[in-house]
Amino acid sequence: MLISILDLPFGYFLKHKYAPFTYAGIVAAVIWVIILLYGAFWGKTRFQIKQVTYKSSLLPKSFNGYKIVQLSDIHMGCWQGNGTALQQAVDLANAQHPDLIVFTGDLINHKATELNGFEKILCQLKAKDGVYSILGNHDYGPYYKWKNPQEQADNLTTLKQKEVEMGWNMLNNGHHIIHRDGDSIALIGVENWGMPPFTGNGDLEKAIKGAEDIPFKLLLSHNPSHWKKKVLPESDVALMLSGHTHGMQLAFGNHSLAALFSPQWKGLYTNKGRALYVNMGLGYIGIPFRFGAWPEITVITLKTQ
Repeated sequence: MLISILDLPFGYFLKHKYAPFTYAGIVAAVIWVIILLYGAFWGKTRFQIKQVTYKSSLLPKSFNGYKIVQLSDIHMGCWQGNGTALQQAVDLANAQHPDLIVFTGDLINHKATELNGFEKILCQLKAKDGVYSILGNHDYGPYYKWKNPQEQADNLTTLKQKEVEMGWNMLNNGHHIIHRDGDSIALIGVENWGMPPFTGNGDLEKAIKGAEDIPFKLLLSHNPSHWKKKVLPESDVALMLSGHTHGMQLAFGNHSLAALFSPQWKGLYTNKGRALYVNMGLGYIGIPFRFGAWPEITVITLKTQ
Protein backbone atom coordinates (compact mmCIF):
# COMPACT_ATOMS: atom_id res chain seq x y z
CA MET A 1 0.00 0.00 0.00
CA LEU A 2 2.80 2.42 0.87
CA ILE A 3 4.44 1.83 -2.48
CA SER A 4 1.25 1.79 -4.53
CA ILE A 5 0.01 5.08 -3.07
CA LEU A 6 2.86 6.85 -4.87
CA ASP A 7 0.80 6.49 -8.07
CA LEU A 8 -1.89 8.86 -6.75
CA PRO A 9 -0.21 12.18 -7.65
CA PHE A 10 0.56 10.89 -11.17
CA GLY A 11 -3.03 9.85 -11.75
CA TYR A 12 -4.59 12.94 -10.17
CA PHE A 13 -2.39 15.75 -11.47
CA LEU A 14 -0.92 14.29 -14.65
CA LYS A 15 -3.79 12.01 -15.63
CA HIS A 16 -1.13 9.32 -15.94
CA LYS A 17 -2.79 6.01 -16.80
CA TYR A 18 0.27 3.81 -16.34
CA ALA A 19 0.62 2.75 -12.69
CA PRO A 20 4.21 1.54 -12.10
CA PHE A 21 4.06 1.98 -8.34
CA THR A 22 0.87 -0.04 -8.09
CA TYR A 23 2.56 -2.96 -9.82
CA ALA A 24 5.69 -2.52 -7.70
CA GLY A 25 3.50 -2.53 -4.58
CA ILE A 26 1.85 -5.79 -5.61
CA VAL A 27 5.25 -7.40 -6.18
CA ALA A 28 6.52 -6.13 -2.80
CA ALA A 29 3.39 -7.45 -1.06
CA VAL A 30 3.80 -10.92 -2.59
CA ILE A 31 7.48 -11.04 -1.57
CA TRP A 32 6.60 -9.97 1.98
CA VAL A 33 3.90 -12.63 2.29
CA ILE A 34 6.40 -15.28 1.14
CA ILE A 35 8.91 -14.06 3.75
CA LEU A 36 6.27 -14.15 6.49
CA LEU A 37 5.11 -17.64 5.59
CA TYR A 38 8.64 -19.02 5.34
CA GLY A 39 9.72 -17.39 8.60
CA ALA A 40 6.62 -18.63 10.45
CA PHE A 41 6.64 -22.23 9.25
CA TRP A 42 10.32 -23.04 8.59
CA GLY A 43 12.58 -20.14 9.53
CA LYS A 44 11.94 -20.33 13.28
CA THR A 45 13.58 -23.78 13.42
CA ARG A 46 16.20 -23.35 10.69
CA PHE A 47 19.10 -23.88 13.08
CA GLN A 48 22.41 -22.38 11.99
CA ILE A 49 25.76 -23.51 13.37
CA LYS A 50 28.14 -20.54 13.38
CA GLN A 51 31.85 -21.34 13.56
CA VAL A 52 33.91 -18.58 15.20
CA THR A 53 37.63 -18.44 16.01
CA TYR A 54 38.95 -16.07 18.65
CA LYS A 55 42.70 -15.55 19.03
CA SER A 56 44.25 -14.04 22.12
CA SER A 57 47.78 -13.62 23.43
CA LEU A 58 46.32 -14.03 26.93
CA LEU A 59 45.11 -17.58 26.29
CA PRO A 60 47.31 -20.28 27.92
CA LYS A 61 48.81 -22.77 25.47
CA SER A 62 46.99 -25.67 27.12
CA PHE A 63 43.69 -24.09 25.99
CA ASN A 64 44.71 -23.72 22.34
CA GLY A 65 41.83 -25.22 20.35
CA TYR A 66 39.43 -25.10 23.31
CA LYS A 67 35.88 -25.39 21.94
CA ILE A 68 32.90 -23.56 23.45
CA VAL A 69 29.29 -24.00 22.33
CA GLN A 70 27.13 -20.99 23.10
CA LEU A 71 23.34 -21.12 23.28
CA SER A 72 21.14 -18.17 24.15
CA ASP A 73 17.55 -16.96 24.38
CA ILE A 74 15.79 -20.32 24.24
CA HIS A 75 12.52 -18.74 25.46
CA MET A 76 10.82 -21.95 26.50
CA GLY A 77 7.34 -20.52 26.02
CA CYS A 78 7.80 -20.71 22.25
CA TRP A 79 8.62 -24.46 22.22
CA GLN A 80 5.33 -25.66 23.68
CA GLY A 81 4.16 -28.60 21.55
CA ASN A 82 7.42 -28.63 19.59
CA GLY A 83 9.82 -30.66 21.69
CA THR A 84 11.09 -32.44 18.58
CA ALA A 85 12.68 -29.24 17.25
CA LEU A 86 14.24 -28.43 20.62
CA GLN A 87 15.65 -31.96 20.78
CA GLN A 88 17.19 -31.38 17.35
CA ALA A 89 18.91 -28.22 18.62
CA VAL A 90 20.30 -30.06 21.66
CA ASP A 91 21.56 -32.88 19.45
CA LEU A 92 23.28 -30.38 17.15
CA ALA A 93 24.98 -28.71 20.12
CA ASN A 94 26.24 -32.03 21.50
CA ALA A 95 27.42 -33.11 18.05
CA GLN A 96 30.04 -30.34 18.16
CA HIS A 97 31.80 -32.25 20.98
CA PRO A 98 32.45 -29.07 22.99
CA ASP A 99 34.81 -28.65 25.90
CA LEU A 100 32.30 -26.24 27.44
CA ILE A 101 28.65 -25.28 26.87
CA VAL A 102 27.43 -21.86 27.97
CA PHE A 103 23.92 -20.41 27.99
CA THR A 104 23.68 -16.63 28.00
CA GLY A 105 20.22 -15.99 29.41
CA ASP A 106 16.48 -15.82 28.70
CA LEU A 107 15.60 -19.46 29.24
CA ILE A 108 11.91 -18.57 29.66
CA ASN A 109 9.45 -15.98 28.43
CA HIS A 110 7.72 -15.37 31.77
CA LYS A 111 7.15 -18.37 34.03
CA ALA A 112 9.39 -21.20 35.22
CA THR A 113 6.55 -23.65 34.51
CA GLU A 114 7.30 -23.22 30.80
CA LEU A 115 10.16 -25.65 31.43
CA ASN A 116 7.84 -28.42 32.61
CA GLY A 117 8.37 -31.52 30.47
CA PHE A 118 11.39 -30.03 28.68
CA GLU A 119 13.94 -30.60 31.43
CA LYS A 120 14.61 -34.10 30.11
CA ILE A 121 15.68 -32.58 26.80
CA LEU A 122 17.82 -29.73 28.11
CA CYS A 123 19.56 -31.92 30.69
CA GLN A 124 21.04 -33.86 27.76
CA LEU A 125 23.44 -31.00 26.98
CA LYS A 126 26.89 -32.35 27.74
CA ALA A 127 30.42 -30.94 27.62
CA LYS A 128 33.75 -32.02 29.11
CA ASP A 129 33.86 -29.06 31.49
CA GLY A 130 30.11 -28.82 32.04
CA VAL A 131 27.20 -26.50 31.20
CA TYR A 132 27.15 -22.99 32.67
CA SER A 133 24.35 -20.44 32.53
CA ILE A 134 23.36 -16.90 33.49
CA LEU A 135 20.08 -15.03 33.78
CA GLY A 136 18.56 -12.79 31.11
CA ASN A 137 15.98 -10.03 31.49
CA HIS A 138 13.03 -12.37 30.78
CA ASP A 139 14.15 -14.83 33.45
CA TYR A 140 13.16 -12.39 36.19
CA GLY A 141 9.56 -12.33 34.95
CA PRO A 142 9.20 -8.55 34.60
CA TYR A 143 6.73 -8.70 31.71
CA TYR A 144 4.08 -10.80 33.46
CA LYS A 145 1.36 -9.48 35.75
CA TRP A 146 2.10 -11.25 39.03
CA LYS A 147 -0.30 -11.25 41.97
CA ASN A 148 2.40 -9.83 44.21
CA PRO A 149 6.21 -9.39 44.35
CA GLN A 150 6.62 -12.59 46.35
CA GLU A 151 5.03 -14.66 43.57
CA GLN A 152 7.52 -13.19 41.11
CA ALA A 153 10.43 -13.89 43.47
CA ASP A 154 9.24 -17.48 43.96
CA ASN A 155 9.12 -17.92 40.19
CA LEU A 156 12.78 -16.91 39.91
CA THR A 157 13.72 -19.28 42.72
CA THR A 158 11.92 -22.12 40.93
CA LEU A 159 13.72 -21.32 37.69
CA LYS A 160 17.11 -21.45 39.42
CA GLN A 161 16.22 -24.77 41.03
CA LYS A 162 15.18 -26.24 37.69
CA GLU A 163 18.44 -25.20 36.05
CA VAL A 164 20.43 -26.83 38.85
CA GLU A 165 18.33 -29.99 38.55
CA MET A 166 19.13 -30.09 34.82
CA GLY A 167 22.82 -30.18 35.70
CA TRP A 168 23.48 -26.58 34.68
CA ASN A 169 25.87 -24.51 36.78
CA MET A 170 24.53 -21.01 37.34
CA LEU A 171 26.92 -18.08 37.59
CA ASN A 172 25.03 -15.31 39.35
CA ASN A 173 27.70 -12.61 39.71
CA GLY A 174 30.32 -15.28 40.26
CA HIS A 175 33.04 -17.23 38.48
CA HIS A 176 34.51 -20.66 37.94
CA ILE A 177 38.17 -21.45 37.24
CA ILE A 178 38.73 -24.03 34.50
CA HIS A 179 42.00 -25.95 34.75
CA ARG A 180 43.89 -27.81 32.03
CA ASP A 181 47.44 -29.20 32.21
CA GLY A 182 48.54 -26.75 34.86
CA ASP A 183 46.99 -23.73 33.12
CA SER A 184 43.70 -22.02 33.87
CA ILE A 185 41.13 -19.57 32.53
CA ALA A 186 38.35 -17.77 34.38
CA LEU A 187 34.72 -18.24 33.36
CA ILE A 188 32.76 -15.29 34.76
CA GLY A 189 29.00 -14.81 34.77
CA VAL A 190 26.85 -11.85 35.76
CA GLU A 191 23.14 -11.57 36.31
CA ASN A 192 21.32 -9.52 33.71
CA TRP A 193 22.85 -6.10 33.24
CA GLY A 194 20.83 -3.46 31.48
CA MET A 195 19.76 0.14 31.33
CA PRO A 196 16.07 0.84 32.14
CA PRO A 197 13.59 -0.65 31.39
CA PHE A 198 15.69 -3.82 31.61
CA THR A 199 16.51 -5.43 34.95
CA GLY A 200 20.00 -4.49 36.10
CA ASN A 201 21.33 -6.92 38.70
CA GLY A 202 24.68 -7.62 37.08
CA ASP A 203 27.70 -6.92 39.29
CA LEU A 204 30.90 -7.36 37.27
CA GLU A 205 33.24 -6.35 40.10
CA LYS A 206 31.71 -8.94 42.43
CA ALA A 207 31.79 -11.63 39.73
CA ILE A 208 35.51 -11.10 39.00
CA LYS A 209 36.61 -10.87 42.64
CA GLY A 210 38.96 -13.74 43.36
CA ALA A 211 39.84 -14.25 39.70
CA GLU A 212 41.77 -11.02 39.16
CA ASP A 213 45.09 -12.82 38.64
CA ILE A 214 43.79 -15.11 35.86
CA PRO A 215 44.99 -13.48 32.60
CA PHE A 216 42.30 -14.89 30.30
CA LYS A 217 38.79 -14.03 31.41
CA LEU A 218 35.67 -15.21 29.58
CA LEU A 219 32.50 -13.32 30.54
CA LEU A 220 28.86 -14.36 30.13
CA SER A 221 26.59 -11.31 30.12
CA HIS A 222 23.16 -11.36 28.49
CA ASN A 223 22.95 -7.79 27.20
CA PRO A 224 25.62 -6.82 24.62
CA SER A 225 25.41 -3.13 25.60
CA HIS A 226 27.24 -4.14 28.79
CA TRP A 227 30.44 -4.53 26.74
CA LYS A 228 31.03 -0.90 25.81
CA LYS A 229 29.31 0.59 28.84
CA LYS A 230 31.15 -1.31 31.57
CA VAL A 231 33.23 -4.29 30.46
CA LEU A 232 35.74 -2.52 28.20
CA PRO A 233 36.40 0.51 30.42
CA GLU A 234 36.21 -1.20 33.82
CA SER A 235 37.72 -4.67 33.39
CA ASP A 236 40.33 -6.72 31.54
CA VAL A 237 37.88 -9.33 30.24
CA ALA A 238 39.24 -10.80 27.01
CA LEU A 239 36.03 -12.24 25.53
CA MET A 240 32.39 -11.57 26.37
CA LEU A 241 29.47 -13.68 25.13
CA SER A 242 25.95 -12.23 24.88
CA GLY A 243 22.53 -12.73 23.33
CA HIS A 244 19.38 -10.66 23.87
CA THR A 245 18.87 -9.01 20.45
CA HIS A 246 17.51 -11.96 18.38
CA GLY A 247 18.47 -9.76 15.42
CA MET A 248 14.85 -8.65 15.94
CA GLN A 249 14.08 -12.01 14.25
CA LEU A 250 14.38 -10.34 10.84
CA ALA A 251 17.61 -9.61 8.96
CA PHE A 252 18.76 -9.23 5.39
CA GLY A 253 22.44 -10.07 5.35
CA ASN A 254 24.17 -7.71 7.75
CA HIS A 255 21.20 -5.36 7.93
CA SER A 256 18.49 -5.40 10.59
CA LEU A 257 16.39 -2.91 12.51
CA ALA A 258 18.08 -4.38 15.57
CA ALA A 259 21.06 -2.13 14.79
CA LEU A 260 18.92 0.89 15.70
CA PHE A 261 18.54 -0.37 19.26
CA SER A 262 21.84 -2.21 19.73
CA PRO A 263 24.97 -1.29 17.75
CA GLN A 264 26.32 -4.75 18.58
CA TRP A 265 23.44 -6.96 17.50
CA LYS A 266 25.02 -10.07 15.96
CA GLY A 267 28.35 -11.77 15.47
CA LEU A 268 31.89 -10.87 16.51
CA TYR A 269 33.08 -7.40 17.51
CA THR A 270 36.66 -6.56 18.47
CA ASN A 271 38.41 -3.74 20.28
CA LYS A 272 42.21 -3.81 20.64
CA GLY A 273 42.33 -7.59 20.84
CA ARG A 274 39.33 -7.90 23.16
CA ALA A 275 36.08 -9.19 21.76
CA LEU A 276 32.31 -9.56 22.09
CA TYR A 277 30.22 -12.22 20.41
CA VAL A 278 26.44 -11.76 20.14
CA ASN A 279 24.43 -14.94 19.58
CA MET A 280 21.00 -14.40 17.96
CA GLY A 281 19.31 -17.01 20.13
CA LEU A 282 17.32 -20.18 19.56
CA GLY A 283 13.77 -19.11 20.37
CA TYR A 284 11.58 -16.14 19.68
CA ILE A 285 9.26 -13.73 21.45
CA GLY A 286 6.07 -12.18 20.15
CA ILE A 287 5.55 -13.30 16.56
CA PRO A 288 6.48 -16.98 15.90
CA PHE A 289 8.78 -15.96 13.08
CA ARG A 290 12.43 -15.76 12.02
CA PHE A 291 13.89 -14.77 8.68
CA GLY A 292 17.55 -14.03 8.07
CA ALA A 293 18.16 -13.89 11.82
CA TRP A 294 18.06 -17.68 11.98
CA PRO A 295 18.14 -19.52 15.33
CA GLU A 296 21.79 -19.94 16.21
CA ILE A 297 24.19 -22.43 17.80
CA THR A 298 27.62 -20.84 18.08
CA VAL A 299 30.85 -22.84 18.16
CA ILE A 300 33.73 -20.69 19.43
CA THR A 301 37.24 -22.07 19.13
CA LEU A 302 39.90 -20.35 21.24
CA LYS A 303 43.38 -20.01 19.77
CA THR A 304 46.64 -18.71 21.16
CA GLN A 305 48.21 -15.79 19.39
